[in-house]
Amino acid sequence: MSDPTDDPQIPDTPAESPVQRALRLKTAAIEAREKPPRGGRFQREQAARIATGKSKPWMSR
Repeated sequence: MSDPTDDPQIPDTPAESPVQRALRLKTAAIEAREKPPRGGRFQREQAARIATGKSKPWMSR
């Protein structure tokens, strides 16, 4: 007699639902996107940006 757990036709994990598949593909696409540069000149430029309120001189007294 054979053990039913040895049957190769029955997968160990259940099949992934369409929603799970879509989520997996979406996260893979997001991770594959180009990332912004880190450090160096780009980071200094980002830090040196003017604060939101500072660009409106007519708002200050």
